[in-house]
Amino acid sequence: MAASPTFDLADISRRMQGSIASFKHELGTLRTGRASPNLLDPITIDAYGQSMHVNQVATVSVPEPRLLSVQVWDRSMVQAVEKAIRESSLGLNPQTEGQVIRLRIPELTQDRRKEMVKVAHKYAEGARVAVRHVRRDGLDVLKAKEKDHSMSEDDHARAADQVQKETDKHIAEIDNLLVQKEKEIMTV
Repeated sequence: MAASPTFDLADISRRMQGSIASFKHELGTLRTGRASPNLLDPITIDAYGQSMHVNQVATVSVPEPRLLSVQVWDRSMVQAVEKAIRESSLGLNPQTEGQVIRLRIPELTQDRRKEMVKVAHKYAEGARVAVRHVRRDGLDVLKAKEKDHSMSEDDHARAADQVQKETDKHIAEIDNLLVQKEKEIMTV
């Protein structure tokens, strides 16, 4: 007979926290009208025979609230970084001065802000689904333990309740993050 899987509430909580960390990262890549170094995270450049992210070939900083500065380390990579930024879906127009690329962040229109809020909601739903998948995995382990009689019904019910409380706590955190980001996006 195979050994029953182990139930660890701390592991379930850690995996749910990982879903939230991923959600926070996705929110950081959304344009809000303010400069953020995370804005360039999804952009990749073909450098040195492989695909690399901007932060692997340059230093991204925010000298002003509506300006990004990209200091490219290798002079030969400046054109590639500039092209990748220009061709990205961010709608930014890079201005190159030597090895420094400056990106002015334009004011978002009301329609564009609403689109960004919809994208944020899509990211939030993805994070909620990920948390629910972790809950399902935890409950499956509990069912298996109860089925092979290594856990009583009462212990199963208590543990399932703990898993549900963790799920509710993490989904509430996702909702709070979404409300904050929505407010940030809609602020002119």
